[in-house]
Amino acid sequence: MPLVAAAVCPHPPLIVPELAGAAAAELDELRAACDAAIARLHASGARRIVVVGTGERTADLDLPYRGTFAPWGLPLEVRLGRHPDDVVGTDELPLSLLVGAWLLRRVRPGAPLGWRMVSVAPDESAARCAAGGARMGPANQPWALLAMGDGSACRGRQAPGYDDPRAPAYDDGVARALADADAEALLGLDPALSAELRVAGRAPWQVLAGAVRAAGGDWRGDLGYHAAPYGVSYFVANWDRL
Repeated sequence: MPLVAAAVCPHPPLIVPELAGAAAAELDELRAACDAAIARLHASGARRIVVVGTGERTADLDLPYRGTFAPWGLPLEVRLGRHPDDVVGTDELPLSLLVGAWLLRRVRPGAPLGWRMVSVAPDESAARCAAGGARMGPANQPWALLAMGDGSACRGRQAPGYDDPRAPAYDDGVARALADADAEALLGLDPALSAELRVAGRAPWQVLAGAVRAAGGDWRGDLGYHAAPYGVSYFVANWDRL
């Protein structure tokens, strides 16, 4: 069955208002953009949403998915999906997938959809990311993909990776690719440069590109947000099949 829609969201812990505290309003625009992107996935007709984000290793995780924001100072637990026996599952979701689960629960907590979560190692090659995306979808139902990932973390002297003059051009290229639904441009992102710029989204974006390339057809991109608060570049985008 076809991939019918995709979205890209970032995963800063401060997107959770309780974690941001008095600074929560600074990311209100980002939260609203993410909410709108997730809502479009739900409205796409997909019966399953596959969430992809960076983790320590490349793995297809087990239902139910559980995690907590306690390592970032908030004892907020997030849970997504059920297993028939409710015995196995995945605890300690990586931050990318934890924020993805939080966003999905925030927008449609009772949505009757199937879920799948996949972690991708940050050093996975572009070819392997694309191949993983090409075989990711379920065989018996339309599905959507949510790719979680941040852009460069080198936008200014206060950035986590300090200031790197290569970061603006890199992020502008990603923004254009997302706005144009340009899978080939995403697949062309250099893993080495991405690592130097502390880009957390390169591998998930290339999984998205591989999935769209394998699905075929024409796609429309919509870049809903692109900014670099706190020195880290964040993107929110939707890709819709025409």
